[in-house]
Amino acid sequence: MKTAIKDQFLVSPFLVFFLVHGMQYGVGPLSFQRDIANYVGHDAWIPILISGIIVHLLIWMMYMMLNKDKGDLMTIHQRTFGKWLGNLLSLLIILYVLAESVTVLRSYIEIVQVWMFPLLKTWPFALVLLFSVYYVVSGGFRTVTGVCFLAVVLPAYLILTFFVPIQFSDFRNLLPVFDHSLFDIAKSIKGAVLAFSGFEYGLFYYPFIKQPESSQKWAHLGNLFTTCLYLLIMIVTLGFFDQGYLQKVIWPTLMMWKIIKLPFVERFEIIGVTSWAVVMLPIICLMFWSASRGIKEMFKLKQRNVLAVLLFLCLIVSCILIDRETIEQYNTIVGEIGFWILFAYIPFLFICYHIRFKMRKKI
Repeated sequence: MKTAIKDQFLVSPFLVFFLVHGMQYGVGPLSFQRDIANYVGHDAWIPILISGIIVHLLIWMMYMMLNKDKGDLMTIHQRTFGKWLGNLLSLLIILYVLAESVTVLRSYIEIVQVWMFPLLKTWPFALVLLFSVYYVVSGGFRTVTGVCFLAVVLPAYLILTFFVPIQFSDFRNLLPVFDHSLFDIAKSIKGAVLAFSGFEYGLFYYPFIKQPESSQKWAHLGNLFTTCLYLLIMIVTLGFFDQGYLQKVIWPTLMMWKIIKLPFVERFEIIGVTSWAVVMLPIICLMFWSASRGIKEMFKLKQRNVLAVLLFLCLIVSCILIDRETIEQYNTIVGEIGFWILFAYIPFLFICYHIRFKMRKKI
């Protein structure tokens, strides 16, 4: 059942640009190049373009449902599948959101441990970050949106750093173009689509947007900006790295940052990793806001109490993931689930919702 949202809790439509781009621009830019290039090598920029187009289509599907329903994912599920099955599906999506939040949190902590503080224990740093998440999410959706806005604006200077490796790049590495089969490109799209994940949280925060129908263009612009930025990063990476070496590098972006020399900074990659905390925190905040909001709507519980329990669970799971192999396995499983949710479940829900909508219209 839909709950009316007071105007004081709503945000302007243009902020959806920052919500979409801010959620997409997470751990992906630090490592997505290798995952895509493993399949298509120097043609890795092609899956980026195709994935950007696919995500535009998925955003359109989302808004087609949301604009008709005027609700969120929970109400769409209930209207399409009934109360019990709808709530079960919503709960499964929320469990995925929690799993994804662990992926983001633990992946960032691992980067800090590898590049900055090798002796840093996981639980103290995770605890500090999760306390910050609790503080932000407790302030409500407007606070979360404000943090997402800052996460896009403040680290924007890092975009300039991707132009530095150009002087050391050989863009003949990108030739010949279209040198791989359609099957290889299709396999690489899987990794590319996951780098664009984050737009789907619009299914949760749609009711908190003023004149939400007008926010669709901002969602598309946010995804377009992400696509252009990913294209820039990928093309520079392909020009900078030899293909054989790229497949061995876990975080290509951090390796490129190592060549940046400033008079007052010896290791710029440390500045980059530190600045990335501003990028990561809002992503985790919006994930926990979405999960706690969904549980609150379904079970009529107090959101702050739900949030505290979810954060504790996230802390426990993050501490269980102790080494690179375990983290990689966990991320692979969550990524596989996320791929099917984005690529299969959203279109499936779109079809089922419109069939049900037409049936109700006839009745």
